[in-house]
Amino acid sequence: MIREVCRDEIPECVRVIRHSHQTVADEYGLTPENAPRYVAFATDEKRLLWHMDHEKRMMFLDEQDGIICGYYSLLVKQNGECELGNLSVLPEYRHHGIGTELLRHAMDIARKENCSIMCLSIVEENTILRKWYEQNGAIHTGTEKFDFFPFTCGYMKILLD
Repeated sequence: MIREVCRDEIPECVRVIRHSHQTVADEYGLTPENAPRYVAFATDEKRLLWHMDHEKRMMFLDEQDGIICGYYSLLVKQNGECELGNLSVLPEYRHHGIGTELLRHAMDIARKENCSIMCLSIVEENTILRKWYEQNGAIHTGTEKFDFFPFTCGYMKILLD
């Protein structure tokens, strides 16, 4: 069941995000030393509370049998765009449609907030994830290489009209 995150659930959401994104870190050789800003290493309670309190990001989780197994945040901007952040599903819950449900939920919420474009970023080298987003309506819009990441950032958008 997808629902809004309660403040006291932030620590568990941090765990879900970090554990979920650690699989990508492991696959692509990302470590706290070579990619300290990568979501699996940089996400903590302080960051999510900043997102909640200061950025006013909407945060949602998916709970299955009392276990928080998925998460995402949505930052609504003034220009009709929004940013999907930290879409995460615990590895043991993957391949059961939870990620697709979370993405569709995010798209529905974005539409209700009068957004016409949802932007997101990925590890560009993760071709499986890129293909999954494309199968779910995302369009690849470009890449950028940063000195502080040993991977390329890929950018995508979903048209919500």
